[in-house]
Amino acid sequence: MRTTRMLATTLLTGAALLAPAAPVLADTPSPSPSKSSGAPTEAGTTFRTATPVKQGQQATATASSGDYLYWVFPADAGQRPTVDATVTLPSAGRQAATTWRIDVYDGLRRRQPCMYGAQSRAAAPDATSVTLSCTLRPVRAWADGWSNDPLPGSYYVRLTAVGLPASERGLPVKAEMKPTSKDTGGAHAVDGSLSTPLGAGGPKAEPEDGWSSGWWTDRWIWTAVGGVLGALAGVAGYALTRGRGRPSYVPQS
Repeated sequence: MRTTRMLATTLLTGAALLAPAAPVLADTPSPSPSKSSGAPTEAGTTFRTATPVKQGQQATATASSGDYLYWVFPADAGQRPTVDATVTLPSAGRQAATTWRIDVYDGLRRRQPCMYGAQSRAAAPDATSVTLSCTLRPVRAWADGWSNDPLPGSYYVRLTAVGLPASERGLPVKAEMKPTSKDTGGAHAVDGSLSTPLGAGGPKAEPEDGWSSGWWTDRWIWTAVGGVLGALAGVAGYALTRGRGRPSYVPQS
């Protein structure tokens, strides 16, 4: 009976540990597009004048071919950001193909490579639009100084036409840009965190709920699960060995 009570107590303790963590096991939804009318309608022309954009918010801007367009958005630890952009081209006046390119820089102005997506694409003279995309590597809470890993902070988006012929300069275009992200969970979690997000002194770009600094990962859940399973295995082993070593009761005549 005592062994049974020990098993029951251990099971109840494990259930108590796992109960608060259950909601965290669900996939964290990506930020939904903003329903307000506060979406940016212009873009900056340099890093310093980059227009802040929230994740899930679609920014627009009117410009001319040859302009550099800059936006900045926040990305926190555990997120894998994706930047999508569409450039609407003029229906008349174009005589040559143009190549458009999107680049993403972190808070230290280091260009981050794209894991997926068409970062650069050529538009034929009769094309009405061109679509670009760049998915970055997962943002880490901390990394060595010599590495180029994405870190929490501001991320700058630069959109422009490259190698533009002189005949194509100055034509009116409309640009749309939308940053989103996917939560990668504890698969890319590391020990340690930055004291200050990168680019904190630049244009204001901060998550609505503040920076997490990588304090939570779903590795905590699996650590708790492993601890509970280990405790159950220990109790079960103790009960098994104690049962085998107990002498049989022989009634006296």
